[in-house]
Amino acid sequence: MRRTLPLAFLALTLPATALAATCPRPDPAAVVKTMTDMFAAFTADDGAKLAAIFTPDAVEFDGGKRFEGSGLWDLIKTVHAKGIRLVWTVQDADVHFACDTAWIDYINRGSVFDGKTTTPVTWLESAVLLHGKTGWQIRFLHSTQVPAPQPAK
Repeated sequence: MRRTLPLAFLALTLPATALAATCPRPDPAAVVKTMTDMFAAFTADDGAKLAAIFTPDAVEFDGGKRFEGSGLWDLIKTVHAKGIRLVWTVQDADVHFACDTAWIDYINRGSVFDGKTTTPVTWLESAVLLHGKTGWQIRFLHSTQVPAPQPAK
């Protein structure tokens, strides 16, 4: 009986120890940085940086449409070609972890500049990220624009 107790203890604790060794330390700032790096890459039309930030099988929902591959970046490049500039931020972030998976929700208070006028815009956004050899990468992104306030009647 004395020999089986230590063996049973080891059998129960080794899998948990092995799992903990493969899980990155929860670091909300690193997840937020990945999101702000994404916005910086979109602003700069930096496809190489975006390819490193998104997983190869990433999916994005924005503007009521589903995007895969470089679809969202292609849309943003088209907007930039028209002279429209977008500003994005990550505010009030709430980050959660489950081993090598993180999910974040945040408020994106930014703006759209059409060449003449800057219009404040707010989006409610969330993302799922996976941790790999290069750090956190976005696997899923969802963005919903908050309707602009209506003028008082």
